[in-house]
Amino acid sequence: DEFKLFMKRLPMNYFLNTSTVMHLWTMDSNFQRRYEQLENSMKQLFLKAQKTVHKLFGLSKRCHKQPLIRMPRQRSSNYWLNRIQSFLYCNENGLLGSFSEETHTCTCPNDQVACHGFLPCTVGDGSACLSCAPDNRTRCGSCNAGYMLSQGLCKPEVAESTEHYIGFETDLQDLEMKYLLQKTDRRIEVHAIFISNDMRLNSWFDPSWRKRMLLTLKSNKYKSSLVHMILGLSLQICLTKNSTLEPVLAVYVNPFGGSHSESWFMPVNENNFPDWERTKLDLPLQCYNWTLTLGNKWKTFFETVHIYLRSRIKSSGPNGNESIYYEPLEFIDPSRNLGYMKINNIQVFGYSMHFDPEAIRDLILQLDYPYTQGSQDSALLQLLEIRDRVNKLSPPGQRRLDLFSCLLRHRLKLSTSEVVRIQSALQAFNAKLPNTVDYDTTKLCS
Repeated sequence: DEFKLFMKRLPMNYFLNTSTVMHLWTMDSNFQRRYEQLENSMKQLFLKAQKTVHKLFGLSKRCHKQPLIRMPRQRSSNYWLNRIQSFLYCNENGLLGSFSEETHTCTCPNDQVACHGFLPCTVGDGSACLSCAPDNRTRCGSCNAGYMLSQGLCKPEVAESTEHYIGFETDLQDLEMKYLLQKTDRRIEVHAIFISNDMRLNSWFDPSWRKRMLLTLKSNKYKSSLVHMILGLSLQICLTKNSTLEPVLAVYVNPFGGSHSESWFMPVNENNFPDWERTKLDLPLQCYNWTLTLGNKWKTFFETVHIYLRSRIKSSGPNGNESIYYEPLEFIDPSRNLGYMKINNIQVFGYSMHFDPEAIRDLILQLDYPYTQGSQDSALLQLLEIRDRVNKLSPPGQRRLDLFSCLLRHRLKLSTSEVVRIQSALQAFNAKLPNTVDYDTTKLCS
């Protein structure tokens, strides 16, 4: 009687797996108490049956044949859980079959007459539905985060290719890239505008004080359909004869525009980051090609490259077998000429990639105004993919830079509050996805 009452109280509007049935079982105190009473009485009956068996064996010593005695096994809770599922889902046409939770199918006692009933939708975590369709309990009405509704079933949603929004790939391999950079091949040269108030190209200047140079693309104003990747940097620097000056270069990269304070410093020759390579040119003057090759490992976005040039004096140490450096004019007479320097050319190498700001704005718009059921989750997945791939192109360091926020601020022209709202939505959605690991970033753009 308790079993029948328990079966009547079970919900029928969504699928019950064994864990759910067990939870409902433990919540039903009358049913659980009756089952425990049956367990205890069965244990007593089992002990009584064992005694009877021993008596029968004792009496049958003189018999020609030993008696065949079968003891009934106690039915486990799993048996009853499966029995309940079978009553719910495999009890049609007057037949009771056996239900398999792994395959969601019934094994019927008679192949000619089906015992299959209608399976309701699965509500829960993972690939399960968030809710069932109100007009048909065998179908899902909506899905959990990270899953899409397809023909009444919830299937894992995979982010579509982000190439429609922003490009990332290049066919160039590292060895080929290094060869092209050594040859200063124009096929990978990005035509950037040179700006400097301190010096001019192909003109001699006094290098005693720091000089500032910019290589900028201004594409955040004029070429909104492109973003750019830097693969390397090359300068041709010449010194007058007998000059003891040594150029020292510091490079800052601005990824998508904005102020100079939103640039990051290239850690040249630190943390496995590449170092400058110098090649002497066959010219009457002391001319060298200075090349910095980032390659596929350290390539990154750039809009403006800030180069600071200062000089140091190279001198022999006390023992004569080592070099020491010191800043010019520290203890040298300022009137003494240390030589002059000129930069013949300065080039940035890389490639341009497709970028569609309107398509990304459309994705962001779907966060507030989803077009169809599931389109909001799809938009969040694609924005997550773009965010992670953009931030992956950060320079070396303990934490990645938040380049994605820079992209939103300077290439989509979003306000700071909008960027914070989008990042919060992505973080909340990412926390709901299975097997995902979020990461902390360092703020770069305000």
